[in-house]
Amino acid sequence: MDRLILLRHGKAERDSASGDDFDRRLDGRGAVESAAMAERLADLGLIPDLVLVSPSARTRETWAAVAPAFPNADFRVERALYHAEESTVREMAEAAGETSGTVMIVGHNPGLQDLAIRLLAEGSAPQTLVARAHGAFPPSAAAVFLFDAAGRPSYDGLFLPKD
Repeated sequence: MDRLILLRHGKAERDSASGDDFDRRLDGRGAVESAAMAERLADLGLIPDLVLVSPSARTRETWAAVAPAFPNADFRVERALYHAEESTVREMAEAAGETSGTVMIVGHNPGLQDLAIRLLAEGSAPQTLVARAHGAFPPSAAAVFLFDAAGRPSYDGLFLPKD
């Protein structure tokens, strides 16, 4: 894997009709902000080869909103990404990266935010960036990292909606 894009799902409804967190859907703002973030990433040339998507309703709807910006990306729904901890997200990204140059994960906090903070620290990012990621990783936020041949991360962008 040369690049990893961590994309948090868009803003979701507070409660689902079923009462189950898994079934929470995007609200109108979530779909718009997710699509805008995808366009922003694509405009910067940050285009995934493979997208791994949590199976929840809000992450699948986020993928549906961002997919038009990445028409050539392959995608897979991965059950293990539903509320995955940072270590699971990283393991899945690294495994996918064995055959894909740029991997995107569409998932949930706190796992995505925790992984972004860890990768910033491992890549010796300035403390101001680490603090920024600690402070907020809202819905539709994206963190992007490059990886060298030894698998060491370096910061490539932190994008917040309406940034």
